[in-house]
This record gives sequence, structure tokens and C-alpha cells, in this order.
Amino acid sequence: MGKKNGSENDDEGSEVEFVADKNYGDPEKYDPSFHGPIDNRSCTDVICCLLFLAFIVGMFVVGGYAWMNGDPRKLVYPTDYKGQICGITPGVETKKYLFFFDLLKCSSTLSSFQLTCPTKQICLETCPTETYTALTEVFLNVVNVAPDFSKIKPYCDYGFDPETEYNDPTSKYHRDADGLQKMLEDEKCPTYYVESEPFLDRCVPQFLIDVVEGVLDAATSKDQFTSNITDSLNGKNLTLSNGQTFQPEDLASYLSDAVTIFLNFQKTAAMILDDFYAVWYSILLGLCAAMLVSFVYIVLMRFIAGPMVLFGIIGLHAVTAWGCYYCWTRYKELEDMQTDAEQSLADIGFTTDLNSYLNLKDTWYAFGITLAVIFGLLLLITLCLCKQIRIAIGMIQEASKAVASIISTLFFPVVPFILQVILFFVWGSIALFLASSGVQDCLKVAPSDSTFTYVDWNVSRVNFECDCSVNYTKADDTALSQLNISGFEDLDITCEFQSYEVPDLALYFQAYNLFGLFWLMYFIIALCQVTLAGAFASWYWTFDKKETPTFAVTASFWRAIRYHLGSIAFGSLIIAIIKMIRVSLEYLERKLKGQQNDVVKYLLKCLKCCFWCLEKFMKFLNKNAYIMIAVYGKNFCTSAKKAFFLLLRNFLRVFVVNQLTDFLLFLGVLFVVFLCSVCSFYYFTNSITVVAEYVPAPELNYYWLPIITIGVGSYVIAKGFFSVYDMAIDTLFLCFLEDLERHDGSPDKPYYMSKDLMKIVGKKNKKVKKTKQ
Repeated sequence: MGKKNGSENDDEGSEVEFVADKNYGDPEKYDPSFHGPIDNRSCTDVICCLLFLAFIVGMFVVGGYAWMNGDPRKLVYPTDYKGQICGITPGVETKKYLFFFDLLKCSSTLSSFQLTCPTKQICLETCPTETYTALTEVFLNVVNVAPDFSKIKPYCDYGFDPETEYNDPTSKYHRDADGLQKMLEDEKCPTYYVESEPFLDRCVPQFLIDVVEGVLDAATSKDQFTSNITDSLNGKNLTLSNGQTFQPEDLASYLSDAVTIFLNFQKTAAMILDDFYAVWYSILLGLCAAMLVSFVYIVLMRFIAGPMVLFGIIGLHAVTAWGCYYCWTRYKELEDMQTDAEQSLADIGFTTDLNSYLNLKDTWYAFGITLAVIFGLLLLITLCLCKQIRIAIGMIQEASKAVASIISTLFFPVVPFILQVILFFVWGSIALFLASSGVQDCLKVAPSDSTFTYVDWNVSRVNFECDCSVNYTKADDTALSQLNISGFEDLDITCEFQSYEVPDLALYFQAYNLFGLFWLMYFIIALCQVTLAGAFASWYWTFDKKETPTFAVTASFWRAIRYHLGSIAFGSLIIAIIKMIRVSLEYLERKLKGQQNDVVKYLLKCLKCCFWCLEKFMKFLNKNAYIMIAVYGKNFCTSAKKAFFLLLRNFLRVFVVNQLTDFLLFLGVLFVVFLCSVCSFYYFTNSITVVAEYVPAPELNYYWLPIITIGVGSYVIAKGFFSVYDMAIDTLFLCFLEDLERHDGSPDKPYYMSKDLMKIVGKKNKKVKKTKQ
């Protein structure tokens, strides 16, 4: 059912307002005291404000816990087998570089994407400066030649003196008991080492660095390495303590597999940093150009919105019409070529060869009918919603006027952007400290026996746990002796660091910190929306637009933080909860991957889809609720209800305005990104001769790097500018709808909308009739 809204006078046009029953709420009534965002307001949603403040205090508590227990250096600096941080932990503060006893074991973990290397690692003051293999000394020992321990000792385990142990008759490693061989088997000393250089505080073979960096003598360096290790082995193969044998010429390839990935990363990262350093000013200029283009585009929207929408609609109809014509011509061509052996869809069945379908006339017949139906629906919708489309274009033009009138709104998003950068920095710092707040996880190992594990012995893991901070001795170990098993008495058992184990409390704090990120992020976004809504509403509800308040943005921001922090926190809390549920569903799906049945998988997909839709809906509702909060100063629930029913009473207009707005803003963002990216491409590739002659682009390793950077930066900047424009459209549209319900164009109740909008909806303001004297 419908009825006329406003005056019943015929000269107000024939616009018919759709107003449903009372379930959609009562239309707004005229209020002579209302002239835009009210000043007489009070604090709203105080309880939620207090909850928000308490949550912030909780964030400080979590941050304090992370600061006291975490140490991000554990995640950056190398850690030895005892869990000591090289160059930092007392006892190894002068030993900055991590040395791997057997780099060959790292290649297997790299191929399986593990981040640890299953070999003993110790901290050294300097990396090896020569290539040497201890197996040479073993061979010499067999022929009764004293080993040269001076080459082995600097790289042996902490406090282990191989020469003393070798000459001590009571030692397990005495010369008469194949002591040197046992030292290598028990990983007291490395089987071999190669000439190395520090990389990320880790000792990496020199020849690999040369190979990856592509220096001129890389091949020579690799050949020299092979020659050196061949000489050190006296022509024999390299045999490790576990029995593996490597030919000298193959050793370089195996070591290359172990560390090349890291060196490639170093080289690429260095080249990227060099490129950024060379063109940082050009990137900055490109981003400034993106700001300028975005601003000019928004100003021009006042004049080009109509033609752009018209061009888009005509183009869409033309494309569908041409599609119908093309399908019909293809259908006629195939029909004229019809033979008795022609196949049908049923004959072909399912196949991945699309050409088989495209060679059938039935395919084009179906395409043609589908496009014809789409074309008919589009034409019908366009004709029926012609006035709504004109209203949408009018609102877009009004928004451009409002932004141009309150130019400071374009720069206000810088404030929430800075707040979000600070938020991400704080959140990232807390997350990093929490991730590094783990305690050392150490296990008992026997280097000479790879089967000495709690899994192989089928016992509880706790029996193999130990404390890396104290000297472990097998004689004091009661856990193993109480297991009533044998086979470890002759093993040399040590306590070695495995990883840092994060306690459960830190994991709960990580979840709290993540929820805090969501809540605070959407809180900042909501604060920006309320501020902009208040400024644009002040512009709309000013009868003479030249008298728009000078500090509309500042006044709106003050009202938001003075009265409505609770309402803003309430709305952002709802979105944060939904977001947290979605993250939990994603985590649950990953944990159950490969284990769940089809029913569970289907249920998870449905829940993810439902909460995605719910999040989209709540963001839309929240945005309109914030507009009502900025205008009327009511609490969140009241404002959300008011906005929801107002939108329901004008459903068609809302739908059309939103779709056209999204379309135009998408074109705007696409235009800015495309223009900036194309211009940067031609500049950095020196494709424009005139520009290259006066302002040549520097030589770069990756010319696409600044192009991608400018493209991404342009997208972020354009989204920021057009988010202001989008907020202006939504705010002015709600004000426009209320304007139609509150006023009738009479001298006592004049419309606040522009004359262009009044013309579109068939309204006008009556002039005051002068009485005759």
C-alpha cells in the first residue's frame, strides 16, 4: 500500500512514497527545533564504555606479562643446543656465531620445510677459516700418528678438551679405546668443518655464498673447496659418524641444498633494499600523485557522476544485447552446417574439452536465451527504477558538493590511519613478546644412538625431559633407572635444547590480544565514521549551505569522544565478536583438516558462510546506526533501530543508491590505481623518451618493485579518500530520507535538499505569499 508523503498539493509532484505498515516504524514527524546534529545530548551506553576501558586495562596487563616473560631475541638470534642465545646469554656473550656440527643434516629438514636442523649447534667467537675433516686424524691415529688436536679443539663442545680426554687412561675417549672415533660419534667434536663466513650470525660455507652471489670466481671457489677437502681426506671419501659416505665432489652439492635457500633470500632481500633506497623519493612522489588524482576525481564526480552512470547502464545493456546477437548468429551458422552425424549434449556428456560444447548449436541456443532473459530483466529494472537511479546520481553529486565544502574531511582519515598504525605496532609487539615467552623444552639424547627416544622406547615423554640450565649427568638420572629397561647404560646421554614451549597462559593471552586487535581496530573505524557523519549532517541540515559551520569536523569529533565512546565501543564489540568467531572457525577447520567427515565439513562451511553474511550485514547496520548517533545523540540500539526502519521504508532507493555508489567508487579506485601504475611503469622502464631525457629512472634490479609499491599504495590512498566520499553519500542519503518525511515544502516546513534533488523527486519549497497592504 502507498500514500503521499508530505503535502497533498498537486504542484509538489506525483512522487509516491512507499510506506509499509507499522512494523516498519512511523515516519519522522516535523520538529521545529531540529536543525541538524543536536547539541543537547548526554553520554550513551556508559556500561559498554566502562567495559571497553576495563578491556584496555586488561591489554596493559597482557602487555606487562609479555614484557616480563618474553624475549623476542629468541626468535631472531641463533640459539645453541643448550638454549643459550649466542652473543647474549652469560657464558656465551663473546661467542656471537652459531656453528653446525653437520650441515648435511640440515638439507633433509629444508626439504621437509622444518625450521630446525637436527645436529648439535654451539656458539663460536669466529667461524672456521679453513676446510678440515677430523676423519683424517682418525686415519692417522690408526697408523699410530698423533692427531693434531689444535685444529679440532676450537670447535668442540663447551668445556670439552679432546687432547686431555684422549690422553686420560680413565676416560671413555682414551686412545686405546678408539677415543677419537667415539668423540665424533658422541658429537663432542665435529666430524668436519669448512671455510665459512657469518650470515645472520650463522656460520655458512664460503663457497656457497660465492655461488649464490654470482661472483666471478664462484666456480673457482667451489672447485677449490672440493680440492681442499679431497686433500684433507687423502683421496678417501668422507665418512660420517652415522656411517654415511660422501665423495668429495658431491659434498659441495649436498651442502648447497642445505643453505642455498637462506643465501638466496639474503641476496634477494639486499637487492630489494637497494632498489627501495634508490627510488624511495620516486615512490613518495607517486603516492602524492595518487592523493592528488583521488582528490580531483572526487571533485569532478559532481559533474561526471551522471554521464558515468548513464554510460555504465548503456554499456551494460549494449554488451548483453550484443551477446544475444552473437549467440543467435553462431546458432544459425551451426544450424546451416547441420549434418546427420551431429552430436547433442547428451551424446557428449561431461568433458573438460570446452570446444566440444562450443561446437554445438544447442550451447549457443541456451546462451542466447539466458542473455535475452538477462537483457529483458535489466531493461525492465532500468525503466521501473529510473527515478531511483536519478536520485542516486543526485546523491552522488550532493556528496561531491559536501566534500568540496568541508575539505578537511578528506584529510581526517589520516588521524584513524595513524591510530591504526600505532595499534598494529602495539599488537604486533605484544604478540611477539608472547610468542617468545616460552620456556626451554629440553630432552635427553644419545648422539651415538638415534633410537634413544621416548617414542622408540614406548614411554612417557616426561621421562626424557630434562633441564638445560644445569649440568646433566646420567648417574643422577633417576627417571631412566626407574623404567626397568636396559640398553642405555653404555650410551653417552646429554641434555639438549629442542625448542621453546609456550605455556597455556600465553596462548590465552594471545587470543585476548587478537580480540583486542579486532575490537580496537573497528572502534577506530567507527570513531572515524561517527565524526564524518556528524560533519556531513551539519552540512545537509544547514539551510543556506554557505553558512556551514567552519569547524564541523572538529565539533563532530568532540561530540563523539565526549558523549558516544560507549556506543562506538558497543557497535565495534559486535563486529569483533563475529570476527573472532570466524577466526575460530577457520582455526577449527585447519585443525580438523583431513580428519573430519563430510557432515562436519559441510557444517563448518555453512557456519563460515552464515557468519560472513552476518558480519557484512552488521557492518552495514552499524554504519547507518553511527550516522543516527552523530545526528541525534541516542544510544546504539535506539539509533540502529531508527536507521533500520528508515532504510526498510525506502528499500528500493537504498538498494539502488548502494549499488550505484559501489559501482562508481569501484571505478574511481580502479581509475586511480590504473593511472598511477601505468605512469610508474612507463617512468621506471624509461619508455617515455622526453621524460627519460630530463628525469631518467635509476637502474634497478627489479623495476616492477616500485610499480607494485605505488600500485598498492595508490589503492590504499584511493580507498581512504573514497571511504570519505562513501560516508558522505550514506549520511546525506539518510538525511535526505528524513527530510522527505519531516517536511512538506511549506514555508514553515521547507525542504533542506538542493533544488536538483527536489526536481528529481517532484518537490519544491513554496515561497511565502506577500499580503497586500
